[in-house]
Amino acid sequence: MSDLRERALALDTEDALAPLRERFTLDDTVYLDGNSLGALPRHVPARMQEVLTREWGELRIRSWDESGWWTAPERVGDRIAPIVGAAAGQIVVGDSTSVNVFKALVAATRLAPEGRDEILVDARTFPTDGYIAASAARMTGHRIVPVAPADVPDTVGPRTAAVLLNHVDYRSGRLHDLPGLTAAVRGAGALAVWDLCHSAGALPVGLDEHGVDLAVGCTYKYLNGGPGSPAYLYVAERHQAAFDSPLPGWTSHADPFAMTPGYTPAPGAVRGRVGTPDILSMLALEASLDVWDGVRIDAVRAKSLALTDFFLECVEAYAPEGRVTSVTPAAHAERGSQVALRCEDAEPVMAELIARGVVGDLRRPDVLRFGFTPLYVGFADTERAARVLADVLGAVAA
Repeated sequence: MSDLRERALALDTEDALAPLRERFTLDDTVYLDGNSLGALPRHVPARMQEVLTREWGELRIRSWDESGWWTAPERVGDRIAPIVGAAAGQIVVGDSTSVNVFKALVAATRLAPEGRDEILVDARTFPTDGYIAASAARMTGHRIVPVAPADVPDTVGPRTAAVLLNHVDYRSGRLHDLPGLTAAVRGAGALAVWDLCHSAGALPVGLDEHGVDLAVGCTYKYLNGGPGSPAYLYVAERHQAAFDSPLPGWTSHADPFAMTPGYTPAPGAVRGRVGTPDILSMLALEASLDVWDGVRIDAVRAKSLALTDFFLECVEAYAPEGRVTSVTPAAHAERGSQVALRCEDAEPVMAELIARGVVGDLRRPDVLRFGFTPLYVGFADTERAARVLADVLGAVAA
């Protein structure tokens, strides 16, 4: 045990990303739930005070122009773009992930060639994605085909309009092959729609490089935008002229203040907007993205893998035999930035972990989830979490 503690301290000393921890408001807990809600960047409260007192309190309606509120959805989108490997002008921020899944999926069926009546959906997708896909299918006359991501190349065909996939499985932490699956989908003449909620900000995505058609993601996990912060929609430049949103709104109109009864979409990704943006959450997100200044996503990925490797090693060394089993792939190419452990008494174990200052979460009935955010989680945190977990497993069993 002492050897692992010493290694953890040495790794923290060598960690080039360790100074980033000072950019966040943290306490003595080991926070391993950034895959559900990221930590608060220290400077955001001061920025929001300025927004409330100056931009809203004094300038009021003038802030739409003078404080840049009107262009925030595209401006913040351009801040997110390099994190997910996209050029500027392809991401618009606003609405929830669920709403953006609906927009992307229906638009994908409208972009697909005529005569295609199937939508393939990750069979283990986050439930809301499945609900939205089923509703989109009913509205557009398509049928849903559930499929394991690994089976997509053998399933996608001439009847497939679009394929909705998760880059990282929310339950197990499995990383799916975005480049290979996108190529298979596009090779069959369909469109690839990716949900990046559990990957953006934790690992390279490469939307442009790999030819992704449409993508969505939330901003409150690894991007640390705050609870309920607005999601984003990526529309590849090659599709923007034909992108037909099922939710056209006044802010996506080519001339929004003309207030004409007929709809003419704005050019570019702007046509992914709908209604008035949530400015307070939007500007909190924009400020939060400052923590990414000077941070390379490949360095984040390298640390993520090192942290999850070390955690699995510590769990193996510390945990009572047979009490937990990892359901997260061991192979780096198949692992996101979380470790999921199967545990038959997961609920009381996680409750006791949190009581002892190690904050993760669970997915019923039997999965303990630990998310590793490389911007603020260190190796000493990781060793401590595994050590406390071992103690809790023994106590709960007793």
